[in-house]
Amino acid sequence: MLRGMYGAGAGMIAQQRRQEMLSNNVANANTPGYKADQGSMRTFPQQLIQAVGTDHPETHGSRDVGTLATGVYMQERTPNFTQGDMRETGNSTDAALLQGGVPEDPETGNPAMLAFEAVNGDGDVRYTRNGNFAIDGEGFLTTPDGYYVRGEDGEAINVATENIDISEDGVITDADEDVLGQLNVVVIPDAENLVKEGSGLLNYEGEEEIVTAIGNDETDYQIQQGALEGSNVDANRTMSEMMATMRSYEANQQVLQAYDQSMERAANDIGRLQ
Repeated sequence: MLRGMYGAGAGMIAQQRRQEMLSNNVANANTPGYKADQGSMRTFPQQLIQAVGTDHPETHGSRDVGTLATGVYMQERTPNFTQGDMRETGNSTDAALLQGGVPEDPETGNPAMLAFEAVNGDGDVRYTRNGNFAIDGEGFLTTPDGYYVRGEDGEAINVATENIDISEDGVITDADEDVLGQLNVVVIPDAENLVKEGSGLLNYEGEEEIVTAIGNDETDYQIQQGALEGSNVDANRTMSEMMATMRSYEANQQVLQAYDQSMERAANDIGRLQ
């Protein structure tokens, strides 16, 4: 009976974590460049149940009854890096990255992901698909979190004014058509090793080398000025999944209550001296 309580409790915890993940997806449905999280449910290792105290000669006093599952858990949260839709903003400092052909991992078949590159004052490098850029007090192009947007040369891009033009390959020019820099778009070969840090920033924890997409024959992309890549969250589907998750949570809760009532009766009624 206790095993059943543990299984139902594990199911409730797993569904609660899944609900938190889905709620976060819905909350970021309008966040530029946001990539929806997906949860992977796994079962705990099964146990082999045996009946002891028997005379079965082949099992030395015990016999196999069967296996017993010990509950489920949400193993991991992995972002879905598919392309989001394009949304016109009209802001000259906004840049949407439209990903085309990219190389695939020869072992997994997963496609690489393209992203903008940014760095903070301490030299920490992050990646983002949120092209909602701004200009700080010193004229540098920055992300919403204040990270400096990196150019092809690896340096922060100083534009000084919002009166700029961004070409399809990321070259930034001013009103006099002087080149101010070029947005560096990088190729992340194993995107599953990207970790979210908020405001659309991603930290890479993989070991494969990240290279630039500029002049890379294996990649195809286009940058659209005055637009942003929207979130790839499917709000309708996510709401449906939230309702299903809640029903599953409630079902496990009812099972747990049934076990609790059975144990209460075993302790108070069956064990009572007549």
